[in-house]
Order: sequence, then C-alpha cells, then structure tokens
Amino acid sequence: YSCVICHSQLVSHQDVISKAFQGRYGAAYLVENMINIMTGKDEDRQLMTGIHTVADISCRICQTKIGWKYIKTPKESERYKLGKCVIE
Repeated sequence: YSCVICHSQLVSHQDVISKAFQGRYGAAYLVENMINIMTGKDEDRQLMTGIHTVADISCRICQTKIGWKYIKTPKESERYKLGKCVIE
C-alpha cells in the first residue's frame, strides 16, 4: 500500500490487520509496521469506540496526512490497537 499523492510505500499487504475500520472520511484499515511516516503530537480524540490518545501520521516524503496511530486507550478491550495505525 502506498501514498495516494507521491506513491511512496507505506505498509505491506501482510501488515494489514483489518479492513473493517472506520476513519473520519469512511472506510479505513488497521495496520502495523508502517514505513515512510512521520508521527505528530499525542492528543486525546473522541473516536467511534471512545476517547483514545492518538497521534496523526503523515507520509514522510510528501507530508500528506494519512491517518493516526493509537498511543493510549483507557479500555482493556481496545488495547490490541496500541502501537498500530489507522490509514484512511
């Protein structure tokens, strides 16, 4: 999978955990082991499953915002997401 703007590789097919996630603009993927990304500042954000601490992620090559990374969550049932990214 690559950036829609500059086509830089971001994640390989085997690192896609789920294609059934919801992003701000529709369907999204939960992935791990991303490359060529920059991570922004941590912030608390209200998401579909509650408030989580996340950091926006952008393409390192063209700086296009591509999703977010899960940093912290108060819910035990959501902890599998920690350290993983949602790409939109």
